[in-house]
Amino acid sequence: MGTDPWTGPEWDDPALTRLARRLRDAHRAVAPLPPETRQRLIRHLLAITDLAKRDADLAARRLDAFLADFQDAPDVR
Repeated sequence: MGTDPWTGPEWDDPALTRLARRLRDAHRAVAPLPPETRQRLIRHLLAITDLAKRDADLAARRLDAFLADFQDAPDVR
């Protein structure tokens, strides 16, 4: 095992905490939708969640775009 110091994000990183909360809230907003719509949107959210593991800033921008589209989409209400 190496002695390299941890170079990842801090556990109490406010930006990552905010992203995690926004992803959680997005999943909650999608949950009551009809099954076909819900499954499609959940796949998008899971892709954003996976991206957050590698690039939190890009994931946050993708989540912003997702939420903007989600609010404007006629098939989700």
